Amino acid sequence: MAGNVYLIQSDKSLQAMTEQPYQSEDALQELLENYPELLAGDQMNTSVPRRLLLISREVGVPGELDGYDRWSLDHLFIDQDGIPTLVEVKRSTDTRIRREVVGQMLDYAANAVAYWPMEKLRASFEITCNHHGKDPQEAMLGFLGLAVDEGGAADAFWMKVKTNLQAGHIRLIFLADRIPIELQRIIEFLNEQMDPAEVLGVELRQFVGKEFRTMVPRILGLTAASNARKGTTSEPRTQWDEKSFFEELEKMGAEPVAISRRILQWIKPIVSRIWWGQGKDMGSFVPILDLSGKKIHFFAVWTDGKLEIYFQYLQGKPPFDSEQKRSELMRRLNEVEGFNLTDDQLTRRPTRPLTLLKDPRALERFQKAIEWGLYEVQQVR
Repeated sequence: MAGNVYLIQSDKSLQAMTEQPYQSEDALQELLENYPELLAGDQMNTSVPRRLLLISREVGVPGELDGYDRWSLDHLFIDQDGIPTLVEVKRSTDTRIRREVVGQMLDYAANAVAYWPMEKLRASFEITCNHHGKDPQEAMLGFLGLAVDEGGAADAFWMKVKTNLQAGHIRLIFLADRIPIELQRIIEFLNEQMDPAEVLGVELRQFVGKEFRTMVPRILGLTAASNARKGTTSEPRTQWDEKSFFEELEKMGAEPVAISRRILQWIKPIVSRIWWGQGKDMGSFVPILDLSGKKIHFFAVWTDGKLEIYFQYLQGKPPFDSEQKRSELMRRLNEVEGFNLTDDQLTRRPTRPLTLLKDPRALERFQKAIEWGLYEVQQVR
């Protein structure tokens, strides 16, 4: 156990609060059910703190399509960007917290992404709301900050949840009163390696005094490497621009700089604008086409000399919400020698070295593929 936490009371007396274990795992789960703030969304991203909405406790996870529930996840939340957040709770006294819980969580995640129907999640949310005496529609609109459901905002949000789930854009959280160092290392490793999924630990310590109880959450797993890779940094973001982008890219050599300048010169006249990234350690630029209130982006160029293809984001943008259309885009991009994109990347954001476009013919094939995509999205009415 750690040292005490001290509370200065209104009469200026000092009350010591001693760290104590939770009476049961169920007591810890109930705290999360009633107080999602204990998941420390403000520590996950201090620039844009995560707000979390409980979908359900004890969510069943099937092991096959339309199959029976094989596992039971402790909690499912979603954040304001529609990112499903899977939470598994263990007390530090539970011997399974060191390694067994990792395999357990990965089972949940892999099968949830593959087999969770959106109708089941919506139904679970409605049951949770009814249990707490809340109207599901009002609860969702309150979470979204809306007074009325203008333009089907709630339905659109659930579609965003579905898109994130299908793309594997999820968050996995291991929560305990104390997280052993062995589990912390595994969490950090997984968070650095998994993309777009995020893997975190939340250590929720409890301090008890005569009349008060205090919970102190701490996020684990946000290493410098994972922050740079995913942009989920707890530090203030850097606003890049054309000058700073190319100054940083020069570190990769003259070839990526020349290729990026050719891409920028070609794409500027045929899109609405160029968005310069806000990564703390890596800069980027993203060509954006603003169309009927939607932002369409096909790729990003990064200061580490990589080109990132945005299949994941195209999933929610007609006509590329059709896998057939994304497959056709992939086929056209694969005319660039060395791209070698595969079907399993149609819901992801694969990266390729910019140097694959150094040959003018390769760059021309890439440009024609993107121009075809831009034409296709503009035909949708």
